[in-house]
Amino acid sequence: MWSRKYLAVTASFAAVMFLTGFAALAVVPTLPVAARDLHGVSLYPLVAGCFVAASLLGGVLGGDWADRAGARRPLAAGVVLAVVTLLVSATSTTIWQLAAGRFLDGVAAGMVAVSINAAIAQSYPERLRPRALSMMASCWIVPSLAGPPLAGLVAAWWSWRVVFFGLAVLTVIPSLAVVALLRGRSGQTGTAPSGDSGPRPALLVAGAVSVGAALAQYAVSGWDVRHLLSAVAGLALLVVFTPRLLPRGTGRAARGLPAAVLLRGLSSGAYFTLEAFVPLLLATSRRVPPVATGLAFTGAAVAWAASSWVQGHLLDRRPRHHLVTAGAVVMAAAVALAAAGTHPAMPALTAASAMVVAAVGMGVLAPSLTLLSLSHSPPGRQGYASSSMQTSQNLGQIAVMGIASALFNACLGFGSADLAGYAAAFGLLIVPCALAAVLASRARVDGPAV
Repeated sequence: MWSRKYLAVTASFAAVMFLTGFAALAVVPTLPVAARDLHGVSLYPLVAGCFVAASLLGGVLGGDWADRAGARRPLAAGVVLAVVTLLVSATSTTIWQLAAGRFLDGVAAGMVAVSINAAIAQSYPERLRPRALSMMASCWIVPSLAGPPLAGLVAAWWSWRVVFFGLAVLTVIPSLAVVALLRGRSGQTGTAPSGDSGPRPALLVAGAVSVGAALAQYAVSGWDVRHLLSAVAGLALLVVFTPRLLPRGTGRAARGLPAAVLLRGLSSGAYFTLEAFVPLLLATSRRVPPVATGLAFTGAAVAWAASSWVQGHLLDRRPRHHLVTAGAVVMAAAVALAAAGTHPAMPALTAASAMVVAAVGMGVLAPSLTLLSLSHSPPGRQGYASSSMQTSQNLGQIAVMGIASALFNACLGFGSADLAGYAAAFGLLIVPCALAAVLASRARVDGPAV
């Protein structure tokens, strides 16, 4: 049970997560309409992807700030910036301004996510951390259910700009209230020790990684020389600067924090790539009505929240690396379902159900990895651990999605209704799921379960 000491702080964190989730999910259905109205359909991959690229920078900024001065200040700055970005996007006159708004929104979202994780680590006892993280995941249920359909209706009846303006109006007052509450209870949100236990990544490095990720997203919008050069430059920046944002040994899954960080990238890459390709399969090759696809998203949101609650309340005594293994196995089963759903003889529900099954696995796996990373982080370095997890998550999405997309495009034209491309993309996702299951033990915490 929550004590009075943590009730107000938990409520403030939950409010921030709810508002962040609602703003992030509600605008997604309006982005294609906005790109069309701004005559920038060819740059839609950049608009859609720069949010993830910018959250790399926001995660590092928020984590470094949280380690230096406690989590309250970067969290407050993140919620205020989120309101500003909605106004920037709402007043867009060019596709580049819309992309800038989404980039700033990614910075804000990265700061908020990392700051909340760091605040939980700095101010909550270990016995309450699983429940706190479970509650943060649950705060995405209503945004997942109501945000996209409401935004779609508003965009259809009025304008996509009304969606951004409306979200800004709805968000500004609660955001100010959250800032005031955090200021009033700064002593309970945690303040990082003044000592420095290791080098912190420079924001210049984080900026270079964000630019590299954005260039990679832009590169997939065309096949000419300019896009090829963007791909080369983006990959070069990622290869050179990404290792500086992650713990040493991440690439080889060194025991402890590096392994947990790598597992976050593998699992997130597999899940979000599946979440991107299954709706595309349903809409193009299987001719499933949009309502049915929306119900699949709804089911996935509920499944993620429910399994997250289970891991925080019913499985909180289980070793966390065991839960990571279990979650990865469930995700592998979901990938197999999606691959089976590409066969013309299988009902479309088979592929749609893969999203729900995968969400069950991620609901167990993601909080467990967060707890493992916090357990492995030195005192005063929880912000760095959280930002490393956020960076790995975003890079995992970009890398796995990019490889799957390249494989999908290479297979187009083979098989029935291009189903071979989908089958190949889904088959690729077995690899990160299997690696996560096998490497989970390298992230274990010796001693009693956290």
